[in-house]
Amino acid sequence: MKILMVCIGNMLRSPMAAGILKDKLNKRNIKNIEVHSAGFESHHINHPADIRAIELSKTHGIDITDHIMRMFSASDFEIYDKIYVMDSGAYHDTIYFARNNEDIKKVDFLTNVIYPGKNQAIPDPYHCAIATLHKVYILLNKTCDSLVNDLAKP
Repeated sequence: MKILMVCIGNMLRSPMAAGILKDKLNKRNIKNIEVHSAGFESHHINHPADIRAIELSKTHGIDITDHIMRMFSASDFEIYDKIYVMDSGAYHDTIYFARNNEDIKKVDFLTNVIYPGKNQAIPDPYHCAIATLHKVYILLNKTCDSLVNDLAKP
């Protein structure tokens, strides 16, 4: 299975979500799942994750220093089995590239893992204080815990 995490800039939320999920999968010895991330803001292409995300992840034992921002593309629907978005902006941008209903079915809000059908956003901490980033990390961690539990089911 291949999972893609998507946010607008691919600088904070989606690289942290991917890093958290990879870490949890590794700790549970789940090997058959690939996790990546992408975004939509071209001025961040080839940039590393935001230093705040790198440092916060590091305090939790997660290394996202190898993250390089890349743009979401229509071909991602061919590659990924599930595409998790962080908010409605990322949802609409992702759906824009969908070629058919099968593509659309692959896309869901990450928070729907813990709040089914609510389509709640994971707040964008880009222009916020570090305290907001900590809250985002907690929400991502909780969501990824639940996602790993779902993925580990036979």
